[in-house]
Amino acid sequence: MTELALPTNVMLVYLFVFIRYVALVEASSLFRAVYAPAAYRFFFCALLSMASVSSAQLTVPLILFDSWASIFLMAIREFVIGLLLGLLAFLPLTALHIAGDKTGTAMGLAMASVMDPLSQSQVSVIGQMQVFLGFWFYFHWNGHLLIIQSVIESLQLIPPAGGLSFFASNDMSLGLWLQEAFKLGIRMVIPFYCSIMLADIGLGFLARTVPQMNIFVLGLPLKIGLGFFVLLMVLPLIVDMLYENMERYIEFALRSIIAFRI
Repeated sequence: MTELALPTNVMLVYLFVFIRYVALVEASSLFRAVYAPAAYRFFFCALLSMASVSSAQLTVPLILFDSWASIFLMAIREFVIGLLLGLLAFLPLTALHIAGDKTGTAMGLAMASVMDPLSQSQVSVIGQMQVFLGFWFYFHWNGHLLIIQSVIESLQLIPPAGGLSFFASNDMSLGLWLQEAFKLGIRMVIPFYCSIMLADIGLGFLARTVPQMNIFVLGLPLKIGLGFFVLLMVLPLIVDMLYENMERYIEFALRSIIAFRI
């Protein structure tokens, strides 16, 4: 960072970068955990902001800080940018979580729910397993480092001391984001739905040909066993799908937040 006239301006730059990191951490399921104390999360964001300001080589025009209103609006803009970056970049993990819950429901394990330590809510067993598997591979592929690198790149694309633009100046392609989220979730869950549907059709023919057989007693373990077999076959494909879309959606998030640049 170049030498500035007032130390207050330097502190404001660190504050804006800190707010961007806080929004990113609170919006992303990878870093946020309710059992982690808030003081630790804020300290983590403060360390990241101190390391990122020097890497981004930011400068501060003095004219931007002529009133408290401009500082307040820029702080809100930084929070919105970090929030969008966290929501858009973690689309593969979000789709994996939704697909896991739908898979557990299709297998008949909707009642077998567990407490999610990250969100403190009841989730499906299959969904919890897929989310933990996705988190493991995400850290294994250094996805957390890519997210931090994306924040540094966003500081270079949209400096916190740049032009004051609270609203997006052009299309952020959020409709495309929703379309890709739906498509990615369908690709993850469609093998289970197809196999369970074929099993239901087979059980329906069996119920018509052998009326003495109790289909309800036979169908539940059959669906669960078939679901675990399909899960064993499909999990490597889901992992490859997660790897293919990890960097893609980080780049998509960066392209979307450019709309705030003047």
